[in-house]
Amino acid sequence: MDDGAAITGQDGQQGAAWHYDGRSATRHAVRVAPTGEGFTLSGDGVFSGPHRWSDIAALDGTRGRSVYGLNGLAGWRLIFEGPPPEAFAVHLPLPARYGRWVDRFGLTRAAIGFTAIAAGFVALVLSAPSWIAPFVPRSVENRLGDAMIGDFGGRFCRTAAGRTALDRLATHLGAEAAGVRSVEVANIPMVNAVAMPGGRIMIFDGLLKQAKSADEVAGVLAHEIGHVRHRDTMAALIRQLGLSMVLGGLDGNVGALVSGALSLSYGRDAERAADVYAIDALRTAAISPDPIAAFFDRLGGGKGGEKLERATGWISSHPVSADRKAAFQNSKQRGKTYGPALSDADWAAIRGMCRADPKGAKASGFSW
Repeated sequence: MDDGAAITGQDGQQGAAWHYDGRSATRHAVRVAPTGEGFTLSGDGVFSGPHRWSDIAALDGTRGRSVYGLNGLAGWRLIFEGPPPEAFAVHLPLPARYGRWVDRFGLTRAAIGFTAIAAGFVALVLSAPSWIAPFVPRSVENRLGDAMIGDFGGRFCRTAAGRTALDRLATHLGAEAAGVRSVEVANIPMVNAVAMPGGRIMIFDGLLKQAKSADEVAGVLAHEIGHVRHRDTMAALIRQLGLSMVLGGLDGNVGALVSGALSLSYGRDAERAADVYAIDALRTAAISPDPIAAFFDRLGGGKGGEKLERATGWISSHPVSADRKAAFQNSKQRGKTYGPALSDADWAAIRGMCRADPKGAKASGFSW
């Protein structure tokens, strides 16, 4: 076989290299000679090849050596002291630094590609749930919500008078048509209310204690009904893989339940849409939007708080409180007669549910 001309290295020697055949530990001094699409190795008592350039893999070397292996034959090695001869190196793959296809395209191009793919994935994760959620059967969402909430660690407060008044208010705000299955008061000292899967809404006792009037609570409740109407909670669960919340909520840890409930982030568009629903519901029910506007003013901390909210608004899932306040204020209709959301007796019954319910009062202790 004609091996052709031997490859000459930078030192003028003909392709001097070391070779291990993969079958024994003997090191052979060999010369490298091209054969068109590959090369052969020859030396005293050894001949190897022809080998195709495409079958050679660059390996990590030590002490400046260049080491190559042969695909399909473990232990086969070709070693040059220092860099390989240029005429040999032009045919060989570069050492894999980041991975085959990254090395093939280059680190910069690969990084740009990774960034584009990641951005596309993030966009899909953020947008897909909003159009997937409506296709989730209501029965599935209802079971999920029931499993997540249960009796909320025994912290639901229920009295006959309070239950009747709360149901009357929810019905007045279009809860049934929106798909709301229940509205509960939970003995949790937080100024908040949340919409959970399956049309379940919870109003925390802390909100009832801090509210200035039933009209404020009506505005907050209407907002949560809007989330149920738009199935925002189901979209949030899809986005956050909410099954982990279900598992966390089944261990009886109320702190974990509340944390899970409050971690549902709907995004600014969903929050604005829920506010629009609340504005329409209050208008239909002839409840003044001024009290809920005042609530948002207190929530935002006035003008000083508005500056901070606008400065940090890019990390918030809610619109700026001042903008929400303005939206409700601007919805007030001139000449329209507004009435109270509840009678004084009904409002007192709802506010006093957790004090009047022995079970709820017993569960008043709360810790994270």
